[in-house]
Amino acid sequence: MGMEGTAFWLLAVVAAFFVGMSKGGLPMAGTVAVPILALAISPVTAAGLLLPVYVISDMFGLWAYRKEFNRRVLAIVVSGAVVGIGLGWVVAALATGADEERWVTLVVGLIGLAFVLNRLVQHRKVTEARPARVGPGLFWGAVTGFTSFVSHSGGPPYQVYTLPLKMSRTMFAGTTTVAFAIINAVKLIPYYFLGQLNPHNLQVAALLAIPAAAAVYFGVWLVKVMNEKLYFGLIYGMLFLLSLKLVWDGVTGG
Repeated sequence: MGMEGTAFWLLAVVAAFFVGMSKGGLPMAGTVAVPILALAISPVTAAGLLLPVYVISDMFGLWAYRKEFNRRVLAIVVSGAVVGIGLGWVVAALATGADEERWVTLVVGLIGLAFVLNRLVQHRKVTEARPARVGPGLFWGAVTGFTSFVSHSGGPPYQVYTLPLKMSRTMFAGTTTVAFAIINAVKLIPYYFLGQLNPHNLQVAALLAIPAAAAVYFGVWLVKVMNEKLYFGLIYGMLFLLSLKLVWDGVTGG
């Protein structure tokens, strides 16, 4: 289809809106952006095109949540994520083809499914919040950085570590927004050297930043007015559905 025509722009605007929603505090929304845009262009091109939209949207999200984030969790996760991004850069530079992307997609989906199913089978009514331990945080941070680099799908492994910490919805949303703002900024460097960014893509991304910016504030509003139980229920539900989709794509190459 290419980056032209009504169908492309409709899909691109929808994808950009979901990117903005994710920066407004609904992190799983952004993960469906690449699959949506991949209906019009290749997944690799879609990921490269949307990265600047993520980065621009991050600026609005950072302002909205500038006072609501957990510094300890942020430091741990981002430290691991930088390592994961570096690993992703090495893999991308050394290997080409769809097999690597399929493998990563499958692993991300299985991680998300395992986490949600584990929560469902637990019969304990209320569990205490887990402490933000360094070891697990560095590991899941690295997985987050790697999977985010490959397909902008760092949400499931990130949430495996952060959801059991039981932060408030605004603290969770703010920490997530700041963490992925830093991760996306770091990703610009390897994406540039791998040829994923070019002047035409940046022009298109600048236009898509408009609906994305509007969606940021819509997401912020939803986080503030939504019941906390409903908010995290929605996060778990979206994680489950997305993980199913990722597993299917990883198995079938869809």
